[in-house]
Amino acid sequence: MQAVFLRLTEAFLVNNVRLFVLTLVFAIPLGLLISMGSMSRVKPLAWLIKTFVWIIRGTPLMLQILIIYFGPGLMEMAFHWPRGSAGRMVAAVVAFALNYACYFSEIYRGGIQGIPPGQKEAGEVLGMTRGQIFFKVTLLQLVKRILPPMGNEIITLVKDTALANYISVIDVIMTAKEYTSAGLIWPLFATAIYFLAFVGILTLLFGWAEKKLSYFK
Repeated sequence: MQAVFLRLTEAFLVNNVRLFVLTLVFAIPLGLLISMGSMSRVKPLAWLIKTFVWIIRGTPLMLQILIIYFGPGLMEMAFHWPRGSAGRMVAAVVAFALNYACYFSEIYRGGIQGIPPGQKEAGEVLGMTRGQIFFKVTLLQLVKRILPPMGNEIITLVKDTALANYISVIDVIMTAKEYTSAGLIWPLFATAIYFLAFVGILTLLFGWAEKKLSYFK
C-alpha cells in the first residue's frame, strides 16, 4: 500500500502540479496581452484576436491537446515535439496555456472595462502617464474585480490537468487506473483526495486574498 501511495503522490506532484504551475506561469501574462489586443484600436488586430479567442473557447480542451500534440506530425510539418515524456509535457503546457490564456483574457477585459472611465480621466488631468494610470489606479482595482472569476478558472485548471493523459502524460489518474486492472478500487478514491486537498488549499488562499482586498469596497 505504501508503494502505491508513493507512486500516486509522485505522479500528482511531478505531472499534475507541474502542469498546473507552468500553465499559470504562461497563461496569466499571456491572457493580459491577449485582452489588450482584443481591446486594441487597430480593428483588424482586435478582430483577429477575438476570432482566435472564440475558437479556443468554443472547442474542447481535449481536442486542442490532441491537435497541438499530433498535428505537426500528421501535417508533416518541419517542427516536431521532443521525443518521450518531455515532448508530451511541453505540448500539454502549450495547449493548456493557450486555452486558459483565452479564458483569462476575457476576465481581464471585463475587469478593465468595468472600472469607471472617470478615474482614468482624473489621472490624465493630474498629468499621469498611461502607464502610471494603469499601475497606480487601474491595476489594484482590476485584481479585486477579477479575483473571484480567476479563482474559479484556476480551480477548474486543477481538475483539467487530468486531460493531459490523453497524450499519455502519466498523471495521478492514469496511475490509479493501472491499479484498477489489478482489482484495486481504493487508489481512485485516494486520487480524489489529492484533488480535493489541492482545491481546498486554493479555495482558502483565494478567500484570504479576497478579504485582504476588501478595502476597495
